[in-house]
Amino acid sequence: MHLHRNILSLALAAGVLGLASCNKGGDFAKTKTGIEYKIFKNDGGTKYSSREVSADGDATYKDRIGKILALDVEYRTAKDSVLFNSRKQQGIPMRIELQELQVKGGLEEALSLLQPGDSAVFRFNVDTIFAKSFKQPVPEFMKKAGNTMTMFVKAQKLQTRDEAMADQQKSMMEQQQKMAAHAEEQLKKDDVILQEYVKKNNMTMQKDASGVYYMVTKPGTGPKPKAGQTVSVLYKGTLLDGKVFDSSEKMGNKPIDFPIGVGQVIPGWDKAIPLLAKGSKATLLIPSSLAYGQRGAGADIPADAPLRFDVELVDVK
Repeated sequence: MHLHRNILSLALAAGVLGLASCNKGGDFAKTKTGIEYKIFKNDGGTKYSSREVSADGDATYKDRIGKILALDVEYRTAKDSVLFNSRKQQGIPMRIELQELQVKGGLEEALSLLQPGDSAVFRFNVDTIFAKSFKQPVPEFMKKAGNTMTMFVKAQKLQTRDEAMADQQKSMMEQQQKMAAHAEEQLKKDDVILQEYVKKNNMTMQKDASGVYYMVTKPGTGPKPKAGQTVSVLYKGTLLDGKVFDSSEKMGNKPIDFPIGVGQVIPGWDKAIPLLAKGSKATLLIPSSLAYGQRGAGADIPADAPLRFDVELVDVK
C-alpha cells in the first residue's frame, strides 16, 4: 500500500465522478509550492461545494498520517487525453498510506490537502511532477501534449491498515466474481463472433475445449511443448477487423520466448501453443476472456475484443 512512483503503473479513475465538469468553472487556487487546485467537499448525495484550503496546507493532515486513504484517481494530459483510469484498469479503489511530507509540490502534497469525501482537480507542471513524484524524465508524448498534467481525485474514506487490508480483500473478491461472471457471458458472445469470422473468411478451424479456435497452416515435425517448457514464437496479432496491434516484425523479427502454462502470456496462448508441434505455423482465434478481457490493453485493444494471431512455433527448449 504505497504511492507508485511510475506513472505507467498508476491506475486512474474514469469520470472521477463527473469532476471533469468541475474543471470548467472557476479559477484554480494555488499552494505556495505551485500546485494549482480546486477542492470540493461533499454536502450530501451528489451535491458539492468549494472548500477553501490554506496556502500552507491542511492543518488537519497531521491527524491522518499513518492512515490509509482509499481514492479514485484519473490523470490527463494538457490536451485532456486520459492517461489512466483506476476504476477501469484496477476495478477497485487505490489505497495509499499517508506519510509525513518529505517532498512538496508533488502528488504527496496534493493528496495531503484532501479530507475523506472530498473531490478535487489538481494541475501540475509536468517537469516538476515528474522530477518530484515520479523521479524520471518527462516522456516525450507528455511534452508534446503541453506543459501541464491534470489529476482528478475522489477521496472515498480513511482507514486503519487492518481496515484497509480487509476492505481491499473484500473488494478484490467481489471484483473477481464480477469479472468471472462477465467472462463467462462474454465467452458465449465471442464464440458467435468467431464462428461468423471463420465462415466469412472460409477458414477450416478446430476448436479447443477452452474456446480457442486454431488452424495449422504449416505442420511442424518436432515435439509439442509441455507445461514448463520454454518456447520461441514468431507472431502477428490483429483485431478481427485486420488492424495489427503487435508483431514480431515490430521487434526486429525476433521471436518471443516464454515458459508454457505459467501465466506469462495471455491464457489463450497458454492453451493454444501446446496444440502445435515445433516448426508449425498456425492461425489462432482467441476469445476476449482468454486474451485481455473487459479491460482491453492500451489504446489498440478495446474491451471484450476477440483476437487473431498468426504464429510460428520456432523452438521448444
